[in-house]
Amino acid sequence: QVQLVESGGGLVQAGGSLRLSCAASERTFRSYGMGWFRQAPGKGREFVAAISWSGGTTYYADAVRGRFVISGDNAKNTVYLQMNSLKSEDTAVYFCAQPKHLGTTWYSDYWGQGTQVTVSS
Repeated sequence: QVQLVESGGGLVQAGGSLRLSCAASERTFRSYGMGWFRQAPGKGREFVAAISWSGGTTYYADAVRGRFVISGDNAKNTVYLQMNSLKSEDTAVYFCAQPKHLGTTWYSDYWGQGTQVTVSS
């Protein structure tokens, strides 16, 4: 099965930036590309952003659009998430994924181990 390994999480002040990285061992069958989900304390896992394998299209959750930028290096099966203007509400465990979607609903069969992002106010 695909192995997904995230890095780059940490503690940052509100308004600051962090850059997450994820390396995948291979491409999951029928996946759209690579992406990120997050799970805040007491909440379910939610979609954050995705990028197609070609890199030609990206999708963002409303909560992060305009602040986060997803990019990738498909030759290395690697995805990045540049997080800018961070807010306390962004505090969550961030999971790397190779997502699929049905309409506007995103999901993934495989996940990275997660990396904690904590934004202090």
